[in-house]
Amino acid sequence: MLTDRSCDNLVDMKIASLLPSATEIVCALGLKESLVGITHECDFPEDISDRPHLTSSRISHETMTSLEIDHAVRSQLDGHGTIYDLDTALLERLSPDLIITQELCDVCAVNYKIVNQAARTYTAEATVISLEPNSIEDIFDTIVTVGELAGVRKRADDLVADLVGRLGAIWQKIEFLGHRPKVMMLEWLEPPFAPGHWVPEQVEKAGGHCVLGQAGSRSVTTTYQAIAESNPEVLVLVPCGYYIADTMRQLENTYFPIEWKEMEAIKRGEVWAIDATSYFSRPGPRIIDGVEILAKVFHPSMFGFPAPEEAIRIERGLLNFPE
Repeated sequence: MLTDRSCDNLVDMKIASLLPSATEIVCALGLKESLVGITHECDFPEDISDRPHLTSSRISHETMTSLEIDHAVRSQLDGHGTIYDLDTALLERLSPDLIITQELCDVCAVNYKIVNQAARTYTAEATVISLEPNSIEDIFDTIVTVGELAGVRKRADDLVADLVGRLGAIWQKIEFLGHRPKVMMLEWLEPPFAPGHWVPEQVEKAGGHCVLGQAGSRSVTTTYQAIAESNPEVLVLVPCGYYIADTMRQLENTYFPIEWKEMEAIKRGEVWAIDATSYFSRPGPRIIDGVEILAKVFHPSMFGFPAPEEAIRIERGLLNFPE
């Protein structure tokens, strides 16, 4: 809950967000009415869906398998292309004062060079800011940066203080834990991806030990064998940009190696699907919600069981293995 805003110096500006996470940050800072344009993927909070969409995707996530999507993305990017289109005519009509984008990942948003060039050509007076978080602390810094530019630094500081407090409340319970389960956060199903950026940090702050992933580094492809050898006690399916329903649909066409049957996570029935889009893929305030959900998955006796809309346990019969 945001506290006293009397020290804010709100700047009257039009904001174009080319990142779903930036859209969430802008709205969390009480600047929803300043948003004049968003991406086709911006769906939170729900009442911003009526804003003009500045982007579109060249890939259909709804009809393609994980492997087909991976191949399509690599084909586009290896050819130095992009998987997104930017509506420059709409950008010019909206004439934003501030454009928020990123350089972190060409799979997550329109390429920064394309945005920068479009801004110079069609909205010469606009300020273009690139958000580049690699850690939870970096995410907090981006919130403050957006707040500073929009003249609501006090709101940003209050929001960050609230998020830090929520992390502190978790830490108070797990500080002296005797056992932290080994956790594999599977960021893509086929090929498998090990987690990066802030996700390993989310696991650690929730009372787990992240295997294979490297905090602050990019997510990277791994192998099913490497995952089996790491023998996680908890396997969490969080394919980047997927909701739980998307993950469940992809599982129907995904086959895991027979060796996985011997993994502790599968033997113990500790395979989970969590809404990656809301809580892991987008570096905004809801990243802390993700930590809280993981804490429930790892330590239900301390934090209670996650609600079905937060995480669902995957029954072994829903995992496909070769005959």
